Amino acid sequence: MRIIRESIRQNSNAFLQGYLKSADVQTNQYKYPAVIVVPGGSYTHISLHQAESFALNFSANGYQSFYLRYTFEQEAMPLMPNPLEELANSIKYIRENANEFNIDENRIVIAGFSIGGHICSLYNDFYHTDWMQKLAGVDNADILKPNAVILSYPVTNLTCGFPKDKESILNWVSDDQQIAADEHVSNKNMPTFIWHTADDPFVPVENALKYSIKLNEYNVDNELHIFHHGPHGMGLANNITSWNEDSNNARVAKWFDLAITWLDEIWQKEKN
Repeated sequence: MRIIRESIRQNSNAFLQGYLKSADVQTNQYKYPAVIVVPGGSYTHISLHQAESFALNFSANGYQSFYLRYTFEQEAMPLMPNPLEELANSIKYIRENANEFNIDENRIVIAGFSIGGHICSLYNDFYHTDWMQKLAGVDNADILKPNAVILSYPVTNLTCGFPKDKESILNWVSDDQQIAADEHVSNKNMPTFIWHTADDPFVPVENALKYSIKLNEYNVDNELHIFHHGPHGMGLANNITSWNEDSNNARVAKWFDLAITWLDEIWQKEKN
């Protein structure tokens, strides 16, 4: 496996780290789908260990895997639109290097966890806009388009229970349209898989519900799983990412296999 790290925005600490497999002649695997993990951390940090665990889990399921270390609130104020620009640059970088990286450029997934879900849900809304293309220095929205989106216990609306204080919102957003991703869904949104726990004490499940409802209103392919119990930030919900007994839950851990099989169906649907 080849590990790469690429600076993803000038004059910033943001980078994209990738875990790349070689083409496999024996199995005729010359092009793999790709996934960009966008971790959580309340816009103050990310867990590099957890981000790598997510990436390696996708790698074990046939993906060329990356994680994005985006800009944090203490590094830029207001924070936005820096993380959105960094995600756009990441997708552009992967498409530009698809042949070298053995990637199918029509199967690129973004996977946001917690506040990373705020980045990914907004990106799903805005990747096609003129201002996003201008940020990324492209004149074709297809270069920036994610082919599928995964949202894990996501923050999608900053007025739905997280953060608790208005000051954080003011620190994070540069434009009111960045507050609530559910309010900017359109028929240009890409297929989306969402999961959450009903009693998440940190990021209310309403965030997942609102976004899924809006996707349905615009007939955007989406799948929503609400597990009845679990703390916030369960990650893979197994011993790899758990920090206590409650975050190691075999039922909730099924979300990952559900997401992989959902992606398989999306790829097959596009083939047909």
